[in-house]
Amino acid sequence: MPVRSWDVFCTVVDNFGDIGVCWRLARQLAQEHGHAVRLWVDDLASFARLAPEIEAGAARQRLAGVEIRHWTGGRAAAMGDDVVPHDVVVEAFACDLPDDFLARMAARATPPAWINLEYLSAEGWVREHHGMASPHPRLPLTKYFFFPGFEPGTGGVLRESMLGAQRAAFLSSPAAQARLWHRLGVTPQPGALRISLFSYGNAAMPALLEQWRDGAGPVQCIVAGGLSARQVEAWTGAPAPVGTEYACGNLRLHVVPFLRQEQYDELLWACDVNFVRGEDSFVRAQWALRPFVWQIYPQDDDAHRVKLDAFLDAYTTPLRRRGDAGQAAAAALTAFWHAWNGAGDVPQWGPLHASLQTLASAAARWEGAMAHVGDLAANLVAFCENRVE
Repeated sequence: MPVRSWDVFCTVVDNFGDIGVCWRLARQLAQEHGHAVRLWVDDLASFARLAPEIEAGAARQRLAGVEIRHWTGGRAAAMGDDVVPHDVVVEAFACDLPDDFLARMAARATPPAWINLEYLSAEGWVREHHGMASPHPRLPLTKYFFFPGFEPGTGGVLRESMLGAQRAAFLSSPAAQARLWHRLGVTPQPGALRISLFSYGNAAMPALLEQWRDGAGPVQCIVAGGLSARQVEAWTGAPAPVGTEYACGNLRLHVVPFLRQEQYDELLWACDVNFVRGEDSFVRAQWALRPFVWQIYPQDDDAHRVKLDAFLDAYTTPLRRRGDAGQAAAAALTAFWHAWNGAGDVPQWGPLHASLQTLASAAARWEGAMAHVGDLAANLVAFCENRVE
């Protein structure tokens, strides 16, 4: 049976990753599938960094075809009397649904499809657990676990249908690129390698900045405001507010404002290498068709390193089959990612830099392979339609 409406619940854990994924999903369901979407968010201030039109104090508002509701988060949150659960209810990343809302789900003549949208992973067990059912212990409801992933049999990853065309249009338009750099207050440096830098706090960053400073060729690094900019401040010993430009040796640093999602995509397309973090920017870097470096969200028990290696294995296996250059690129990328994530020596820029052309070709092939897995939003719609009678 077709589904036509969605409730998506999001609690903001690491500032931008959770809400970034949920906002992309909500917009895609509304704009590409024509569905009614109600997005519940507990931290509208963080949301407003991604979508500046958001009113952080509003209990209810609409943006981009999506109804946005503020909620306090947790099982005890109160729902308004007007709230009737939609055809599908998504609890993103295991956030707790309010007890009152669960009761209303159970009271529907046709219970909603109930989805626990999990974090993205390339680990082997993901396909085995994708779609698993978990009956509620008291209510006539069944929750299904939906796992994003990188291979057939998983939920895939988010990718808008027009993204490739938008990327091609941007890259073929000098005017569009000039507008991006003007918006950021950055003058492109001829002949320089352009790098975007978006990271958590990272002990390896000073050593990397030193390598760029002392390297043989010019590097122009676009630094996201926030944690990355604070590390730049510590390294330079000078304040680095938005708009700062710092030059030393062959390195030129630019601290730019936090970008809304569409503009961040453009920055990824316009750079030669992208340093990203978490989940949302990690996926967008893959669609940029550029070499990228991922800083995974760290976990106390080091479980993130298993997840990191699972993706590295999936991403570099095709590379290793492409002769000496591919094997060298795979080795350089793996060593650099390990060091960047605190599991190795100082990250060595030289070998990675020497492999950039090979890695750019690998990025394009990866996009083609991922097309066979399908888009997460479309896969999720199909999955839910098979579970609503």
